[in-house]
Amino acid sequence: MKNKTFCQSCSMPLDSEDLLGTEKNGAKNHEYCKYCYQDGSFINPAMTLDEMKELVKTQMQKMKMDSGLISRAVNTLPTLKRWKKEKVMA
Repeated sequence: MKNKTFCQSCSMPLDSEDLLGTEKNGAKNHEYCKYCYQDGSFINPAMTLDEMKELVKTQMQKMKMDSGLISRAVNTLPTLKRWKKEKVMA
């Protein structure tokens, strides 16, 4: 069975080539989805982790997904490659 791959920005499952982001040369990027990453850079490079959490929650609610699944997706975001480097200052 193939390992499930998730976008390292928004946590969306990357279960189709059509969902993959692209590099400047048009090659598929296997770490980020097309909604987060196109032409070799993030679509919204200034987005914060909190903004991404809100976006993911809103989009999943629109799709009428289970609240437990939404919580897991949102709670996973800080562990993803794009957000790991962001440190919370206390």
